[in-house]
Amino acid sequence: MKEQKPGLNEAMKEKMGGKTFVKNPILGTKFTIAISSAKGGVGKSTFATNIALALKKIGFKVGILDADIYGPSLPKLFSINKKPESDGKTLTPINKYEIQCMSIGFLTEEQTPMIWRGPMVTSAIKTFTQKVSWKNLDFIIVDMPPGTGDTQLTFSQEINMDGVIIVSTPQELALQDVKRGIKMFDKLGVKIIGLIDNMSHFVGDDGKKYSIFGDGGVERTAKEFNKEFLGKIPINSEVGKLGDLGKPIVENNPNHEISKIFLSFAEKIKSTYL
Repeated sequence: MKEQKPGLNEAMKEKMGGKTFVKNPILGTKFTIAISSAKGGVGKSTFATNIALALKKIGFKVGILDADIYGPSLPKLFSINKKPESDGKTLTPINKYEIQCMSIGFLTEEQTPMIWRGPMVTSAIKTFTQKVSWKNLDFIIVDMPPGTGDTQLTFSQEINMDGVIIVSTPQELALQDVKRGIKMFDKLGVKIIGLIDNMSHFVGDDGKKYSIFGDGGVERTAKEFNKEFLGKIPINSEVGKLGDLGKPIVENNPNHEISKIFLSFAEKIKSTYL
């Protein structure tokens, strides 16, 4: 008889070990919003940086915590090439574009691989959430690592997150993992603010829309799990070019059509919490 693999609930129960976790707030901030993707390469970090800047543009004090321990993107996306100051007890966030920033990438060389086991990752998360002197923030945006592994579990179990936005492309391969992510956050009691359809399409020189990754998959998934569909972000070469230069589009060109989409998402977050 073929042995059955444990389902998600059983696997998570085994991982959590029946423990009761005390969720701690990130000191120095009012609201903690996680940006998650169950699949890598869908534009999560680009979304995280631009939504942080959009929230700043509409008047909030904002921080970004790059919690993607194995693949930090914030140093590149914000062009930060220095280490944070420390008084021996706490780290001081680096300010860039009037955003308070922290990333494991600030503490390591650019091409150094993070060959860390679970306990080291857990320790790093506790340091960045409890031993960083975040100052009077309205929102902290947490760029989560992709997937549904130890880092996501640790963060969800131990940190008081006010909500999570799930970013995905519309292709079925990515959506399979999104569904696992939705189930994980539901099981852990983390509010899902909604789903974003990133790189949904591009507009050709002929003015026509081309949906190269499929069409409508993220919205259908949102409906399937009774979650809010927040909207689409089309492919635009300017976003990638500016990101590589460390000049996110919302900061560099706030009147661009993509920037206006991010500003509308920021207004949605504002209406949800304030």
